[in-house]
Amino acid sequence: MQTLRHRSGVTINELLRQAEQLLRGSDSPRRDAEVLLCSVTGLERSRLYSFPELEIWQGLSAAFLVKVTERGAGIPVAYLTGEKEFWSLRLRVNAHTLIPRPETECLVEAVLQRLPENPELRVADLGTGCGAIAIALAKERPACRITATDISSEALALARFNAGQHGAHAIHFTAGDWFAALTGTFDLIVSNPPYVCENDSHLRHTDIRHEPKLALCGGDDGMDALRKIIATAPHYLESGGWLCLEHGSDQGQTVRGIFSDHGFMDIVTIHDYAGLERVCCGKVGHAQPHRKE
Repeated sequence: MQTLRHRSGVTINELLRQAEQLLRGSDSPRRDAEVLLCSVTGLERSRLYSFPELEIWQGLSAAFLVKVTERGAGIPVAYLTGEKEFWSLRLRVNAHTLIPRPETECLVEAVLQRLPENPELRVADLGTGCGAIAIALAKERPACRITATDISSEALALARFNAGQHGAHAIHFTAGDWFAALTGTFDLIVSNPPYVCENDSHLRHTDIRHEPKLALCGGDDGMDALRKIIATAPHYLESGGWLCLEHGSDQGQTVRGIFSDHGFMDIVTIHDYAGLERVCCGKVGHAQPHRKE
């Protein structure tokens, strides 16, 4: 295997050029190398371009090599840097949580369109992971009372940390499987649940194999969590309350059908930034008798 040269005074330009060669199997080798070098050195990416001949101390170049090698093995950049930007918020991430993705910002947008700016509405974020959705909503709708749930105690600990870092102290984090952690009813429920099929080849051959399977896999057809959430949500929604869900790009028609089967109205599908069906929202007409999972 090729390695970066371990000598004192290796320049930024040399490090990036060699790392780019090592990462040529990545979709974005140059960008990956730049992000990792910034993570190790604390430099802004602009300085990599402004000062390409700046010499990097040997210890930092060695640490950079370690991250480049791990990236070459398929570990996502976000896990190597320990953070990911979402909704202009820099969030801590680790191997216990799904890495927030741009398409989930479409889900946040759909929710905000259905939440007036001032009223103190109750919102539940199911399977919050690192807290990305809940924190984004708390920043945009500070009057809302947000409950965020997750079955993973490690994920909840990270979500609480991220909320604290961004001043979203009012979010109530609670442990439980989907609705099991909720009490009372809500004006809106949102979730980005697992929706990848168990036998999807991406789980074996792409970077997502390093992300928690619990947060990715939704059964044989990827629909297990979606079916459960849609079927149960009417018991936890106020009359006129909304359910907003992210789903796979090939699941839109099936998800709309399940929404309809469970009495939702005004069902709408939102496309992501690539033009693919990604989010489904529906409204309950009349609240159903509440039940505890």
